[in-house]
Amino acid sequence: MAQMTDADKASSGTRRYLPLIAIAVVAIIGAVTLRDYLSFDMLRENREALLAFRDSNFVLTVLVFLAVYICIVGFSLPGALIATLTGGFLFGTALGTFINITAATSGAVLIFLAARMGLGNRLKERMEASEGLVSKIKKGIDENQWSMLFFIRLVPAVPFFVANLIPAFVGVPLYRFVISTFLGIIPGSLVYTSVGAGLGEVFAKGQSPNLGIIFEPHILLPILGLCALSVLPVIIKVVTGKKELVK
Repeated sequence: MAQMTDADKASSGTRRYLPLIAIAVVAIIGAVTLRDYLSFDMLRENREALLAFRDSNFVLTVLVFLAVYICIVGFSLPGALIATLTGGFLFGTALGTFINITAATSGAVLIFLAARMGLGNRLKERMEASEGLVSKIKKGIDENQWSMLFFIRLVPAVPFFVANLIPAFVGVPLYRFVISTFLGIIPGSLVYTSVGAGLGEVFAKGQSPNLGIIFEPHILLPILGLCALSVLPVIIKVVTGKKELVK
């Protein structure tokens, strides 16, 4: 079997980074060109046309919405929050939440796979081969993957993009990433989708929606409670481990 030349290895390495490069390029272009199009004002100005199109072509509307939302998340384009509000506005709280979560999870998988292909496997190998603190961090993450995955999804302060990259860099299996993403974003998606479902009344009054609602006590405290529950197994493991050391 013929061995790979240095040129072949370089070419293979370059191809490995292509998905990440494509996402970065599209993200930069999108940030510059789409900022004025994926906005609350644009949604308000086109609300009647959107509702009319939905009523005439419901299935097509769902498919187009899914495709657009997946592209927004997959290429880290601006407008993810507006897309979530639009999902609630077009499809209501229950169906809208399911559609939003499905699209957001699908887009997150694209980033996850691109990051893992480009950097994830190499970083994972280096972390496993390293010694000292880096090795301990990697081991700690591996032992508590489910808890840490749900934690970074539930904490509102963790950017969605960052929560997609970290699991790829530490070698989280795809199925764990998908499950934790789908379930972990339910609380936040439910809140903003319900806000979107009430946009008709907001538009009628000429008002703007309260996009900071997720940080209000009656919303934030239950989410923080879920965060605490997600890391509870880690805390128990640390406490019991210290007790065993004392014995």
